[in-house]
Amino acid sequence: MLGPQRWRIALALLGLLLTSGVGLAFPLMIGQQIGQVLEQGDYGQLNSFALGLVGLFVVMAAGGFVQSYALGSIGERVVYDLRTQLYGRLTTLSLDFFGRHRTGELVSRLSSDVTLVRTLVTTSATTLLGQTIGLVGALAIVLAMNTSLTLFLLGMLPVVVGLALVMGKQLEKLSAGVQDELARATVTAEEGISGIRVVKSFAREGYEYQRFAADLASNLRSALRMTALRAGFGSGMMLIGFGSLAAVLWFAGRQVIDGSMTLPLLTSFLIYGIQIATSCFGIAQVYGEAQQAFGAMGRVFELIDEQPTVVEARHPVELPAIRGGISFRGVSFAYAGQAADAEGEAPAVLREIELSIAPGEIVALVGASGAGKSTLMNLIPRFYDPTSGQVKIDGYDIRDVSEQSLRSQIGLVPQETMLFGGTVRENIRYGRLDASDTEIEAAARAANAHEFIVGLPQGYDTVVGERGARLSGGERQRVAIARAILKNPRILLLDEATSALDNQSEQLVQQALDRLMRGRTTVMIAHRLSTIRAANRIVVMEQGRVAELGTHEELMALGGRYAALYALQFRAEAVA
Repeated sequence: MLGPQRWRIALALLGLLLTSGVGLAFPLMIGQQIGQVLEQGDYGQLNSFALGLVGLFVVMAAGGFVQSYALGSIGERVVYDLRTQLYGRLTTLSLDFFGRHRTGELVSRLSSDVTLVRTLVTTSATTLLGQTIGLVGALAIVLAMNTSLTLFLLGMLPVVVGLALVMGKQLEKLSAGVQDELARATVTAEEGISGIRVVKSFAREGYEYQRFAADLASNLRSALRMTALRAGFGSGMMLIGFGSLAAVLWFAGRQVIDGSMTLPLLTSFLIYGIQIATSCFGIAQVYGEAQQAFGAMGRVFELIDEQPTVVEARHPVELPAIRGGISFRGVSFAYAGQAADAEGEAPAVLREIELSIAPGEIVALVGASGAGKSTLMNLIPRFYDPTSGQVKIDGYDIRDVSEQSLRSQIGLVPQETMLFGGTVRENIRYGRLDASDTEIEAAARAANAHEFIVGLPQGYDTVVGERGARLSGGERQRVAIARAILKNPRILLLDEATSALDNQSEQLVQQALDRLMRGRTTVMIAHRLSTIRAANRIVVMEQGRVAELGTHEELMALGGRYAALYALQFRAEAVA
């Protein structure tokens, strides 16, 4: 990620060299030249000396600006690249990944963890480079000035390095823990805010506050331990650094008294000694910050390195315009990560499914909860791959075609409608991004949504709120249906889009669905009699298998599972 920033890195290094070079020259000028100028008593030389210093400081300030701006620019661009790459990776991962990770945790990695990486690339990098140049330059100068004194000073370095290594590893471990706990607090907050209606309906505001406060308290305790370790690290480095100066002053003072060293040379050496001590302290601090950032960076790149379980073929076929025939051939499926059974394998959700759906046919899936209806439907757009067997559309194995060409011809209207927080128009246009306003309105009319939309405060430009919170359930469903109509898919998947609606809303939504299903292959999960009546055939599922298959009349005449389910679930509705 730093590769494309090469010229900015070169510019930053140039500014850094200017700044550090002046910083290294300044003590030498003070130690060797100011004494000569003052001894001569020449005001002209003093003025020239002062102006020379000002010129050096101007160069130093200019170099500092170039360095800071270039490194800041690098940091912001790297953070941009990190966030976009991380989000891009998240959008390509398979649905099972999101079943294993909570939204708040992912948001925490996308925000706070990446922010720590920015600190590493900008502030920490600047400090590290500057202090390293200052340390190496100062050591080279003092080595030329007095070898024995320099060697005496370098005797303290192993202590500094050892302390940095020991404390740094502990800081990295603590930092990773702090970020994990912050992610847990973010998850708690995200769940409480997104589920605020449930929170308020159960009067659990205090409970949610206590959950979040407890997570933050745990995070605070870890953060305070890390702060204490960093403070101890810094204080220890300061003690070692300035203790070294005291030792140098004692050692060099003896040489001045003996006459083997001059006082101006001692002054310059002490100034460089302070710079060496400061550089060591700065490098140690950066090392501690870097260890903290490495913990966050590991969490970020863990996601970037994550691979989807549903992988597109190396040379996928572009699925042409389809008629909509669907076939399941010996399809079995088990969710990865589920608890293993007695034989050590994940329990199968689907078992040896054999099913063919003709183009334009409407098929209803019925069965008890957990029978495998939703899983079977999720295999059609290839949200998951079957453990064994094949799913084909118009004879094409869907594992051989590109996901884009497959999913662009499949429409989904789920039971729990997901709207984005923008306007009604933006939510409908999501079905086809190049659609005109006229096409959007036509889709809304077909979905029985136009009348209520024009009655909203800003009509089609009304903001619906997070997840469509400003609309009723029936209105959200009709917007979702308008989105599917605009997409104009050949295959339509309906997860009982009317099950949670009142009678009036259900009637409007059902009318819209009837228009949407016309001429399309439709697979729908049915919980209500009105939905079943629209189906050409009914698939009765039980424990992951197709138990019965046929029309309503055929299955009722059979007197099997469907007849029993009908008597239990649908008879009262039929009588009503």
